[in-house]
Amino acid sequence: MRIKRWLTLAVAGIALLGLGLALLDRHLIGLMDDAMELLANQLGGFPLWVFGVVCTVLGLFMTVQGIRMGVNSIMTVLRPERSQHLVEEIYQRRSLQRGPRIVVIGGGTGLSSLLKGLKEYTSNITAIVAVTDDGGSSGRLRDNLGILPPGDIRNCVVALADRETLMEEVLQYRFTTGELAGHNLGNLLLAGLNNVSGGFDGAVQALSKVLAIRGQVLPSTLENVVLGAELADNSVTYGECNISSSGCKIKRVFLKPAVCSPMPEALAAIQEADAIILGPGSLYTSVIPNLLVQGVADAIKESSAHKIYICNIMTQPGETRGYSAYNHLMSIFEHVGPVVEHILVNSEPIPGRLLKKYREQGAEPVRILPEEITALGVKIWAKYLVQQTNVVRHQPEKLARAIMDIVDSNKLAALERAPMKIYQPSRKNKGI
Repeated sequence: MRIKRWLTLAVAGIALLGLGLALLDRHLIGLMDDAMELLANQLGGFPLWVFGVVCTVLGLFMTVQGIRMGVNSIMTVLRPERSQHLVEEIYQRRSLQRGPRIVVIGGGTGLSSLLKGLKEYTSNITAIVAVTDDGGSSGRLRDNLGILPPGDIRNCVVALADRETLMEEVLQYRFTTGELAGHNLGNLLLAGLNNVSGGFDGAVQALSKVLAIRGQVLPSTLENVVLGAELADNSVTYGECNISSSGCKIKRVFLKPAVCSPMPEALAAIQEADAIILGPGSLYTSVIPNLLVQGVADAIKESSAHKIYICNIMTQPGETRGYSAYNHLMSIFEHVGPVVEHILVNSEPIPGRLLKKYREQGAEPVRILPEEITALGVKIWAKYLVQQTNVVRHQPEKLARAIMDIVDSNKLAALERAPMKIYQPSRKNKGI
């Protein structure tokens, strides 16, 4: 590791630094007067103070360089991929630790996208994730092993990982053949950790430590709850997959059992938060289910944090067909009361080719209806939020920056005074 050579350099630097300081203030060290005179004679009468300056500067350089390179040598062994960026990493970590305390509530891919952006601004993040998923690998593990669905939790842990690229590939790997076909490696890992860590919360904490995540990920409840929905035709259906595929308008959703306890850590995070964010994600199957857990909505209402709802960019067939942003808010309010003060909406135009693709699938851009939203006492924040890909979704960096603008109290007033430009699709009606 070459530590000895750098330690020797640092020690030599300290000695030289001491000699230089002594030369600069020789009168404070009377015992060295004879030695100083001898040294001056050897230098041919060259001023001792000049030699002292040279020794001081050189000694300081040698000390700093020896310590720095010694630490880098140790880091090369412990974490070789970061050995060249130690100072930057320390600064970044300290900066993130001073960031705002943000609680995000939701599920699905929308929540993990938001977390990827937010972790660049703060490490004080708490993700409260829905546990009502019953489809795919998560649903199979839930039915076969009796554990909470791990899929959305896994996505959030990976999103908050300090280094997500390689671990994301590993934990998101999906088997394609054999009995494990369709299962996700990360889901299986959480299922195994559930047995060796004393429960699902212990499994999440263990995986979080392995990935050194920036923040914490918490299930909204540790109880095995099922999501139910009352539909417009007065029928009742159970399970996320059945609700989304019912083809009927949703009147309300509920949990079974109706009374389920939240994690104490979740309530504590809400109480201490600077900002509480709902979404983005499926309104009825990702956002609202978390708010139905006993005590969560009340804790949000009592919190002094900024309460922000991130509205989806597009409507979702099976859940929010024809919904405006106003309809989103009204649905939340009808379920749990007024828990939103700000709504963040997209104002960036959607490319025509994507609009055509989505309309063929029964989806369209969510309309804003500013007057109706303002009448609810909710402030609108319209931003360019679209990620330019083959699908319409929020761009993590744009989304996080917009959230930070709202959280930052200095920018809050300035943004309120700025003119708001809202992209509205051609459709005029405002009802559902």
